[in-house]
Amino acid sequence: MTTAVEHIDVLIVGAGLSGIGAACHVSRTFPRRTYLLLESRAALGGTWDLFRYPGIRSDSDMYTMGYRFKPWAAEDAIARGGSILEYLRETAAEYGVDRHIRFRHRVVRAEWSGADNHWIVRAERTDTGETVVFTAGFLLSCSGYYRYDAGYRPEFAGTERFAGPIVHPQFWPQDLDCAGKRVVLIGSGATAVTLAPALAERGAHVTMLQRSPSYIVSMSAHDRLALAARRILPAPAAHAFARAENIVYSTALYQFSRRNPEGMRKRIRGWQQRWLPEGYDIDTHFTPRYDPWDQRLCIAPGGDFFRAIRHGNLDMVTDRIETFTESGLRLTSGVTLEADIVVTATGLNLLAFGDVEFVVDGAPVEMAANMSYKGMMLSGVPNFAYVLGYPNASWTLKADLVSEYVVRLLKYMDKHGYARCMPVRDPSVRSESLFPGFTPGYVRRAAKLFPVQGDRAPWRLSANYLRDLVTLRFGRIADRAMLFQRARRGAEIGVGEQVSTPNG
Repeated sequence: MTTAVEHIDVLIVGAGLSGIGAACHVSRTFPRRTYLLLESRAALGGTWDLFRYPGIRSDSDMYTMGYRFKPWAAEDAIARGGSILEYLRETAAEYGVDRHIRFRHRVVRAEWSGADNHWIVRAERTDTGETVVFTAGFLLSCSGYYRYDAGYRPEFAGTERFAGPIVHPQFWPQDLDCAGKRVVLIGSGATAVTLAPALAERGAHVTMLQRSPSYIVSMSAHDRLALAARRILPAPAAHAFARAENIVYSTALYQFSRRNPEGMRKRIRGWQQRWLPEGYDIDTHFTPRYDPWDQRLCIAPGGDFFRAIRHGNLDMVTDRIETFTESGLRLTSGVTLEADIVVTATGLNLLAFGDVEFVVDGAPVEMAANMSYKGMMLSGVPNFAYVLGYPNASWTLKADLVSEYVVRLLKYMDKHGYARCMPVRDPSVRSESLFPGFTPGYVRRAAKLFPVQGDRAPWRLSANYLRDLVTLRFGRIADRAMLFQRARRGAEIGVGEQVSTPNG
């Protein structure tokens, strides 16, 4: 069944961290404009509602992971998942966004009609199976890039023989009792680094089995400077200070890592030596083959990961799995690990733009054939933007900037009477991977699902918040890469605002 078509000015796909923030920006700027969030799940929060494994927390400080317009008020700079979810619910209620969410609406197709200057968006009701159709003047994808219905787990030999439960963190059973159990935790990324000390706190003896190590650094769960600023400054000023402090620190750390990777390696090793028992085999278990920030650094708040090792509750094993056995795992070295429970923190599967089928005037959009414009729009795709956060900083920093740019873009179109905007690809711009130099397995597996980037601005993706701040918050809306058109056929183009010449 299909219901009557409903028209929306701004249609947002996803009611997670990005979608709620985007809706707040739209509603604050355009109080009379209609907007709607379509959420495939039954609750808002996205990742923070889905993931319920022990210890789930932020991997960025909350002063930058929280919204610019909504200060993070709790004391923890690294926050538990439940606190983050409550923050999102509070934000949605405060700005009235929760009244504009349609839950259990999974968007499956979005087709641009040039004749009508709008999107035709089809969504499936996951509860009733009916098809719901919307038209939208502007479409904003805030669906993140995780596949929510399936995590990544490699094929391991002999899993059918293992007598105990094999659990993926993405689908954690809330009644799983780990107290007094031997838990083998497979993985070396942020999820494993979060789970290991959390399971140890629940009384498990944890063996973290990794094929290769990751960089793990300790970070205080509380930001002393930010807390001090709260005591002496007005709330808005304290919030601005805390954000600025954390942005500068994380940017400096990233830039130092890229420019002097060997120096950063030495610093990380020095930090780890302070936490680990004397003589611990750092070379085997904590020295990756790649440079810092080729993959995201894993954070141990308050050194909890290292404390679990020092207290004897967490063992590290760096080896490969030969096969599961009835009582554990046999490794290629011949070592056997006994286990009551095996947790496969082996990663996530990615989806580009929620796996929505995009069509523009009857032609399917092949994502890998399109070029990303300013890291937030696609060449040849009108009235569309998306949010992909930074790999090297808080996701929300980029999400906020994209939302700010979108409202600036819509205001510009209103002022000049434009019905559509579209980045037009310059054929002289050479294409590159959207994620150059960022090498985690989940990115490598899904690279072909995403658009490409160019070798120069505005087609080149920036991993620098301060640079994006200038470009997206204050930069020109009308540039040589953006085509604006009015509604009537044979559309009139603003002077100097149509771009696309072979020389850029």
